[in-house]
Amino acid sequence: MGLKIHYFDRYQQKNCEEMVYGGDWLKFIYQHPVGKALQKVIVSPVISKIYGALQDHSYSRNKIDEFIKKYSIDMSEYEEKNFQSFNDFFIRRFKSRKRTFSSDAKVMPAVAEGRYCGYAEVSDQVRFPVKGKYLNCSELLQNDHWAQQFQSGPLLIARLCPVDYHRFHFPDDCRILDQYCIEGSLYSVNPLALQAKADLFFLNERQVSILETQNFGRLAYIEVGATCVGKIVQSYQPKEGYLRGEEKGYFLFGGSTVIVLGEPGKWIPAQDILEKTQEETEVFIRLGDEMARAKD
Repeated sequence: MGLKIHYFDRYQQKNCEEMVYGGDWLKFIYQHPVGKALQKVIVSPVISKIYGALQDHSYSRNKIDEFIKKYSIDMSEYEEKNFQSFNDFFIRRFKSRKRTFSSDAKVMPAVAEGRYCGYAEVSDQVRFPVKGKYLNCSELLQNDHWAQQFQSGPLLIARLCPVDYHRFHFPDDCRILDQYCIEGSLYSVNPLALQAKADLFFLNERQVSILETQNFGRLAYIEVGATCVGKIVQSYQPKEGYLRGEEKGYFLFGGSTVIVLGEPGKWIPAQDILEKTQEETEVFIRLGDEMARAKD
């Protein structure tokens, strides 16, 4: 298993190679015999939360400039700020109008900026990755009532790299019907880790929100924790309803994932996502651009 990860860039219309943050560390954990032996300790929530807390310390801001340079992050897209820690930088916001959410009622805008894969229908025959664990609503949601509603419906997975914008948003005007947390480990969500631990989405800590949307029916919106994610923060204020594009929350330090499940027949992932998923390739999509479309 190599350290190279390729994804399809929707905007450049070509395959690109991802710069893997902590690639040597990932290789050690998931390939080396010693790393495998220590895996359960390394992925425990305690270790990740301690590491995440270190990113809140003021001294951590000393690595910001090097990080920006190494991963070629265009800071002109983000709000100018005197960052007080690496976590403060990690949850940076886009400047106004740098990202817009589609106003087309039939278009479901991307809830996060990252690399997407998707399926028109989740069933016992669909596996992610293709040679890995079967996708299963019951195991993802840990709730028989909601799992029944989303079985055989569409699914999207958005993977956020450590270099990405790490806030996530509501995909449509909606209200929250239910919300709960599922305790678990914190394995990396990097494709390299998925190849070695294909069932990690069922093992990792996650937060589930059931949304009643205006244009896409009910959605199960799942934030998945990952190695060195200090915390999943729900930043929205409790109220009767939320608007398309409104911020829902953010991940503190680490790579992370958002999963969106839908009811059967309500919507379908964007065509390029469906096509590239069959090729075992993720599609890079900017926040607010089309990730799915309502069915007629």
